[in-house]
Amino acid sequence: MSDIKPEIASIDKILKSFNDVKKEVSKVIIGQDVIVNKLLMTIFSGGHSVLIGVPGLAKTLLVNTVSRTLGLNFSRIQFTPDLMPSDIMGSEIIDETRNFKFVKGPIFGNIILADEINRTPPKTQSALLEAMQEHAVTVSGKTYKLDEPFFVLATQNPIEQEGTYPLPEAQLDRFMFSIIVDYPNFNEELDIVKRTTSINNNDVKNILTADDILSFQKTLLEIPVTDSVYEYAINLVRKTRPNSNSSTDEIKKYLDWGAGPRASQYLIIASKINAVISGKYSPDKEDIREVAFNVLRHRLVKNYKAEAEGITIENIISNLF
Repeated sequence: MSDIKPEIASIDKILKSFNDVKKEVSKVIIGQDVIVNKLLMTIFSGGHSVLIGVPGLAKTLLVNTVSRTLGLNFSRIQFTPDLMPSDIMGSEIIDETRNFKFVKGPIFGNIILADEINRTPPKTQSALLEAMQEHAVTVSGKTYKLDEPFFVLATQNPIEQEGTYPLPEAQLDRFMFSIIVDYPNFNEELDIVKRTTSINNNDVKNILTADDILSFQKTLLEIPVTDSVYEYAINLVRKTRPNSNSSTDEIKKYLDWGAGPRASQYLIIASKINAVISGKYSPDKEDIREVAFNVLRHRLVKNYKAEAEGITIENIISNLF
């Protein structure tokens, strides 16, 4: 064991911890293996994710369960049409000495569950922008740093449902992954019903600490990437832009907007953690393709032709490879 390089040992520790957390989460969450993988990949690499699916698919339970296994401060914000930015960030009040005192809002936590984020108007949705990007909030001209690590894990109802507002593109771009949560299969649903309609003492244990997560994020940044993989990721993103020389006729016909440089950054970061959980010490092109749908899905904007002809974003991404 003494012959193993420190960086290799650190990568192996990430893989073991990843699998340990998954094992704990599976005590509560049945099936959804791909969803759990993507959510944990987001956290281990320091990103944010939005989970999209109809109500009742255990999106909230999943985020809550993951936070308990990681030993992080968990805060849930239920987004409603009357929610105000100050309800998220906090506000200044006059205390008994007639001085202004800042009362922290629920954004001051490690894992923030933004539940049904698209049920509140854009003004309040945008209150998350600074927090997601800068890991800080500004209230009354004063900036307050948030605790590290900091993640926003949002749940979103399908936009076709009543009472929903589309998320601004600038906010969507802050999310590393867009994760589609679908209905369970028959056997998974059978297991869910059995577990939830009888006595069940399967509680999860605390596996990791905040310092562990921060250490994993640092290790991932140190993982080497070959120039060919960098170039593959960047070329993939550039092909999504209708005004690019490398874009296809399909892209020019069906997209109004493509992905920006942040997509290239997230493709590389996500490919690193995908490589680690696949037992590799450096990402390759296959890792880029494995995470491309989750990274690009919410960054491509279809035009009316795509809508009229029933062309999906998944169709378009599939044809990029």
